[in-house]
Amino acid sequence: MKTRLLIAASAALALFAAAPAQAHRQWMLPSSTVLSGDDVWVTVDAAVSNDLFYFEHQPLRLDAVKAWAPDGSEAPIENKATGRYRSTFDVHLTQKGTWRIASVADMLMGSYDLDGKTERLPRGTTAANLAERLPAGATNVRTAEANNRNEIFVTVGEPTTTLFTPTGKGIELVPVTHPNDLFAGETATFQFLLDGKPAAGLPVTVIPGGIRYRDQLGQIDLKTGADGTVAIDWPEPGMYWLNVTTPQAEREEGAGGPPPLARRASYVTTLEVMAP
Repeated sequence: MKTRLLIAASAALALFAAAPAQAHRQWMLPSSTVLSGDDVWVTVDAAVSNDLFYFEHQPLRLDAVKAWAPDGSEAPIENKATGRYRSTFDVHLTQKGTWRIASVADMLMGSYDLDGKTERLPRGTTAANLAERLPAGATNVRTAEANNRNEIFVTVGEPTTTLFTPTGKGIELVPVTHPNDLFAGETATFQFLLDGKPAAGLPVTVIPGGIRYRDQLGQIDLKTGADGTVAIDWPEPGMYWLNVTTPQAEREEGAGGPPPLARRASYVTTLEVMAP
């Protein structure tokens, strides 16, 4: 049976997107982002919720969460637990410098037709295993490649930058300003890469935590410049949620069908801004 591959099923993209307009936001929240001492731990809460950083929707899956020490070695995720509204885990910070804790997902999302019904591709489908995941007789396969990176940074002692070497996959942050050296009233500059190259025109959304306790969202909307950089002025101290996505493709007037977007990428991080 010949299989037709159609790119960018709009329904699949809607499920993947972590766009600012979407109410539910995924996040990880460390107990601290800057620490000192010789026997140091960090506890991380992880959830998907309306209000930042409040648990009221569902926990974040921990399957893909990993931690890396400043020297690039992988560190164990300890004391993992998932409850009704949040997940939590610990990382023992055994080295000085900046640590990365991240959940990165590469996947294909989409659907296919079989026996007169439309079915979704199973979780964990990738470009490499797509053929074996499709049942015999599947037709009208609609796929969208998706890369989702959700990461945080924690520093013990002096900040380091050894962990910021790009992988060349999806959206990645390159610090002009170190993410653990942020202060209210100062401007921080970050560069964002898409598949290893500076990405111009990416929508950047910054939202301070504590949405539950104020009338205004306080959202800051920006875009990356020609060199992929964005400058952020922090209005006050606190924890901030930052989201960068590939822009939504727009349909041409009169055109039907899904928007012509071959893939989606999303980046999420939680940043702590200190008082000056």
